[in-house]
Amino acid sequence: MALRFLQAPNCRIAILVAAVMTAVPVMAFAQNDPRIIPPPKQQKKLPEAPSKLPKVGADRTRGLDFLFGALKAAPDEASAKHVEARIWALWMQTPSDTAALLMVRAKAAMDAQKADVALKLLDAVVKLRPDYVEAWNRRATLYYLKNDYAHSLEDIRQVLVREPRHFGALAGLGMIMQDIGEERRALEAFRKALAVNPYLEKVPELVKTLTEKVEGRDI
Repeated sequence: MALRFLQAPNCRIAILVAAVMTAVPVMAFAQNDPRIIPPPKQQKKLPEAPSKLPKVGADRTRGLDFLFGALKAAPDEASAKHVEARIWALWMQTPSDTAALLMVRAKAAMDAQKADVALKLLDAVVKLRPDYVEAWNRRATLYYLKNDYAHSLEDIRQVLVREPRHFGALAGLGMIMQDIGEERRALEAFRKALAVNPYLEKVPELVKTLTEKVEGRDI
């Protein structure tokens, strides 16, 4: 469903926030050159696919359902990370060799701090394969790193419409909500991410901190 946005950036973000949170039942623009991704010390760590992914079968739907069940039931972090890597591997799959190549090039451009190049490549993937969830997620991450909250939220919404269990997008949503002062919405997003993947790095600590701020300490 297309969204009609108001001109004011804050109003636009507010509408997007409501749309994203409804669809689930990565900041103002960069201060310097918007083509350049901020250096790592200025970035928050978002969940992303491991550099090396395991081989997975072709039955994507059944495979994901099984793996999400295994992720929830994982007895320890090591087991959970093994399952998580297999989920990322399935998310990264695409029947299009062209899309796969563009994704590799986009990742290389992001690693080289060439945000403008990466964005053009990801735009091409999304246009070529609008059903490819990970293309939307990768572009949402890029917009987040460029401090463009509005566009990141748009892409997060596209991810969660297609895959409501995408813990990476849910965690990214929580970070945006926290940064713009929407702590209750941030807590909601982080809790949803943890409900899917209980072993997400740093998210349990964020939930604990936000719970105390939003809901108060237990007496």
